[in-house]
Order: sequence, then C-alpha cells, then structure tokens
Amino acid sequence: MSTSIKSTALEPDPLQPGEGSLLGNLGRYLPVYGLPILTLALILVFSIILPDTFPTLLNLRSILSDKSVIAILALAAMVPMLTGKIDLTVGYGIVLWHILAISLQVQFNFPWPVAVAMVLLAGMLFGLLNGMLVEMARIDSFIATLGTGTVIYAVALWYTGGRQVIGAVDPDFYAISSSFWFGLPAPAFYVIGLSIVLWVLSEYMPVGRALYAIGANPRAADLNGIPSRKYVMGAFVTSGLLTALAGVILAAKLRIGQASVGLEYLLPALVGAFLGSTTIRPGRVNVWGTLVGVTILAVGISGIQQLGGAFYIEPLFNGVTLLVAIGIAGYAQRKRGRLKKLSAGEAAKPQT
Repeated sequence: MSTSIKSTALEPDPLQPGEGSLLGNLGRYLPVYGLPILTLALILVFSIILPDTFPTLLNLRSILSDKSVIAILALAAMVPMLTGKIDLTVGYGIVLWHILAISLQVQFNFPWPVAVAMVLLAGMLFGLLNGMLVEMARIDSFIATLGTGTVIYAVALWYTGGRQVIGAVDPDFYAISSSFWFGLPAPAFYVIGLSIVLWVLSEYMPVGRALYAIGANPRAADLNGIPSRKYVMGAFVTSGLLTALAGVILAAKLRIGQASVGLEYLLPALVGAFLGSTTIRPGRVNVWGTLVGVTILAVGISGIQQLGGAFYIEPLFNGVTLLVAIGIAGYAQRKRGRLKKLSAGEAAKPQT
C-alpha cells in the first residue's frame, strides 16, 4: 500500500464553536459514515426489489458462507497495510495452503489437527520470508510479494499437475466450514473473533500504535525507538498465518484441492482492505472498515446476481469499486491539503 494517502486524509475537519451548516457537516462526515450508509441502502433496495429471495435467512447464510474466506483474506491484507506495505500473497498463498491441507491428510495420512497445524506453520514461515525480503533485502513489498506469490502458485501447479487432490478426509475436518452455530455458518464467527482480536491489538495495544506509526512515517518511527523491521516482519507473519487459516477453511468447504481455485479471491480481498481505509477510520486501514468493505461487495454482488447479472459482473464490480475507493481517498486528501493551505495562509496574516 502506498503511503501517498495520509492517515488523516478523510477525517472530518474540526469545527469551531457555532460554525458549520447542515450541508457542511454532511460533507465532513459523509466520508466517515458514507460506506455503511450505502451498504444499508443497498440491502434495503435489493430487499424491496427481490422480496422473495434477498431478505431471507437462506441468502444470509449463503453470503456469510461464501464471503467469510474473502473477509479473512482482507484482514490478512490489512495487517501489512498498517505499516504501509502490501501483501499480494493473500491471493496466491491460499491456492497452495488449501491443497496442502487436503494432501497432508489424503496422501500422507496425517490426522486433520496435525495437518491444520502444519499448514498454519507453513503460512507463518512464508510470511516471515516475505518480511525478510521486504525489510532485509529492501525489496518493494509489491514486487516481493508478487514474486513469491507467483512462485508459490507455480509450486501448487507443479504439485497437483493441474489435477484435483481428492480422497477420504475425516468428517470433523469438513465441520470446520460446514458447521452452523446459532443458525449461522461457523466461518462467520471465525471472522468476528479474528476481527475483535485485531481491533483490540491495532486500536488499544502498543503494537497497534507502533504499526500505525510505521505506516505514517517510518523514519519518524525509527527516531522514536520503534523497531520498524521487527514490526513489519511480524505483520507479514500475521498475514501469512491468516492466509493459511483461510486456506484451511476453503479446503474444508471444497473438500478437494485444486490449483485453479484461489486466485479469484485476491482482488476482492484487496478491494475490501482498500475500501476499509475510506470509512470508519477514514484515511487509515482499520478492522471494521475492512469488514464494511467486504460487506458492501458481498451485498452488491449477491443482489446483482439475483437480478440476473452475467458471470462477469463480479470481477467487474470488484474492479470498479476498487477504482472508486482509491479515487475518493485521493480526492479527499487533495481537498484536505487545499483546506490546510488556506488555513495556514489565514493564520499567517497579520492581526489588525
């Protein structure tokens, strides 16, 4: 993630007592709450247009089940973004991890808990490799993770030979994805649990403040005694762990391993993370904003598909939404910069 969008780019300007019209206040706070409001509006519109299919428990379960993997990958992408880095392997890694989760059980006869633990450990080690390339080899994070992601995808193709990995797996492993808690798919609760943990760590713990400081100004963070290298590498390790977890859930859902599945998750995961930087805590990536970003993608795509949208609607919607999100963020930053210059100019005028 580029640091060209400052941490305060979309935050509402503070008002002086008695200042600000209704339209002015709306303009200040719309960037903060606009995306959640738009999400609710889409839900309302689709519920009115599609009363028999959209506002149903079956559709809710379908959305939660289908998009939970994307939500976890978006959270995985979000963590390095806190430090101003980007991790493209969230889309490539899940290809190998879900194949490995099946293969360790089918071809090597490992018990499913051991197989899951090995996949999670492999994800962390791969994240550590990405972190070392970025921090120690000083390779740009986009280039480094694009390179390692392509390599790991090639490994998945080589290992499977383009064929599916199929075999008998313990039913308890399938339950990771197929279970229902309180009438909702279990993966939705995984997302909620991970989100709460990441929210507490990023907003209320010293590690979160350090990550945001590094993302805002790495040089200033170093001068203040923050070990940037350690935190950035830790962010990539966390991203690798979450990506591997998403791979395990995907394997339990598909019940097979195949190299043709996984890459389609990359764009929506990145879109969700980037959208998250335009809402709730605008101008900075954040947990709840990321979930809102994934939600609006899920709601929009589900509604459009039920209206009869063609198969290419989903990638088109994801791509356009990403461009709009980045455009809004950039426009708001430029606008805020102009306002700051005007304010500085007014303050510099001699008092009479």
